[in-house]
Amino acid sequence: MQDFIFYLKLGWEHIISLDALDHQLFVLVVIAAYTIKDWRKILILVTAFTIGHSITLALSIVNIIKLPSNWIEFLIPLTIVLTALGNIVMKNKKQTQNKTNYYLVLFFGLIHGLGFANTARVMIAKSQSIAVPLLGFNIGLELGQIVIVILILVLLFILLNLFKINKKDWILFVSSGVFALALKMTLERIP
Repeated sequence: MQDFIFYLKLGWEHIISLDALDHQLFVLVVIAAYTIKDWRKILILVTAFTIGHSITLALSIVNIIKLPSNWIEFLIPLTIVLTALGNIVMKNKKQTQNKTNYYLVLFFGLIHGLGFANTARVMIAKSQSIAVPLLGFNIGLELGQIVIVILILVLLFILLNLFKINKKDWILFVSSGVFALALKMTLERIP
């Protein structure tokens, strides 16, 4: 049980810590086009990301998938750039019904999962089963993402309802800001 709690905390910190800006930006831009009424769709998106993250993390730990870390560090912000760009291009369309978002987020989760793989590979002893660490880590990750989603949705609710901010302006503002930050990160990490 101690191992499970250890990895649960590790997953939580992986998304909540100040070092997790790329992860937080990704969650922000993924849900930027949604509102609190879309909470089920958002939960599915966040879970799709965690599933993708889990798959490549597991495959990487058992050495089935291995990519150079400089390419992974480049691809992670690139996924954020592409997601933000998608929001900007699609801001006038009803994104909340776009089923390709689920597949795209799942695919991008696969890439993000590789980012933590080297650390996880070192932490999980060869004799140790990967089931408990992966389960704990991914539940912690999912809980952290849900907390971030709730904070973003509360902020969005306040902006839309109290300050009467236009939703399309919100999408454009958030997506443009995230696009700029992620593009800078991407360019700095070109292999």
